[in-house]
Amino acid sequence: MGQHFWPEGFRINDICDYFVASGVDVEVLCGLPNYPKGEFFPGYSWKGPYKEEHEGVVIYRAPELPRGDNSSLRIFLNYVSFPIASLLHLPRLMFGKYDKIFLYQLSPVMMSISGIILSKLRRIESTMYVLDLWPENLFSVLNIRNRFFRRMAEKVSHWHYRQPDKIVVLSEQMRARIKDITGLADDKITVVPQACESLYEREIHDPVLADHLGEGFKVVFAGNISPAQSFETMIEAAEILKSEGLSDISWVIVGDGMSRGDVEKEVERRGLRHVFRFEGHHPVGDIPKYTTLADVLVGCLVKSELLEATVPAKVMSYIASGRPLVLAMDGEVRTLVEDEAQCGFVGPAADSAALADNIRAMYQMSAEQRREFGARGKAYHFTNLERSIVLERLKGFVLQG
Repeated sequence: MGQHFWPEGFRINDICDYFVASGVDVEVLCGLPNYPKGEFFPGYSWKGPYKEEHEGVVIYRAPELPRGDNSSLRIFLNYVSFPIASLLHLPRLMFGKYDKIFLYQLSPVMMSISGIILSKLRRIESTMYVLDLWPENLFSVLNIRNRFFRRMAEKVSHWHYRQPDKIVVLSEQMRARIKDITGLADDKITVVPQACESLYEREIHDPVLADHLGEGFKVVFAGNISPAQSFETMIEAAEILKSEGLSDISWVIVGDGMSRGDVEKEVERRGLRHVFRFEGHHPVGDIPKYTTLADVLVGCLVKSELLEATVPAKVMSYIASGRPLVLAMDGEVRTLVEDEAQCGFVGPAADSAALADNIRAMYQMSAEQRREFGARGKAYHFTNLERSIVLERLKGFVLQG
């Protein structure tokens, strides 16, 4: 079972490894891996395995309904299945020897319920790391218009945020929002950006992949293909650039997700099949092979005031790779990329014309000018965002007191 321990590639994996290397005993409760394809990974099924060990980390798993076809119903059932199933572990957890509880909050926010209950019953200090802000993230994935359900989602989400003793967030905007929701003291909420694994810092020159991708200017996207990523913006920008005769610009999409089928159909419908290359899901270790070949790295978010407080994990990985960034996102991302790291251009979310303008500007630069953008980003990464710097801050906040 050697490769079955961390199949989904979430960054909690690296956090656990860092804590163990620092002398902390770590036990994890998580679900059966099925993201982003919506089916169990090879080696996993309803039969388990439900307990594993990986380099000092003890891993317990709870049954979880896979996302399947990523329909709204299946996503909803996936969201509620793990929180409910995780409660089955409470009798075992009640007798464990724990000093701290760490709640790694992606989606759904309810995934933290067992840790919250355990913290209250055992009076163990809990810290929640908020990466997907709810219900904002929920509304970006599912088109929920019913006022009752929207209000219910808000109440459930805010209840979860009010339970932990301490909270870690990704940005100052998010910190302000969480403080409004929870009323926690200033010293109980801290900002710690997501740390990217050191593998993203590498350059891996793969001649086979280079031959596969061919010549020309490569715009690379790496990550989840979901509604929140606003692929419509990328497709429209590609259409604009194609109409201008810039035929040697190709968009390389590395990843998978609930929107992939729809995105590929839209690319086909607009006659852009030769412009886009969909590479599918790859192990995280393969991503540097693609970023090494990239002339520019691209990312978008949908237009939403609710998402302005987020700083996507891919932005940190992109900066570490030493390649220039072109993003269509609102909020603090612009300050990070343009003002602090000075490693790329950031236009408004959902603004395909601005995205096309920024990609064209990078395209018209010399290779040396683009290298300078990437070098500034990498230097900023090693000074401010490098793995050990960020994770030491996180560990100190979680374990203090």
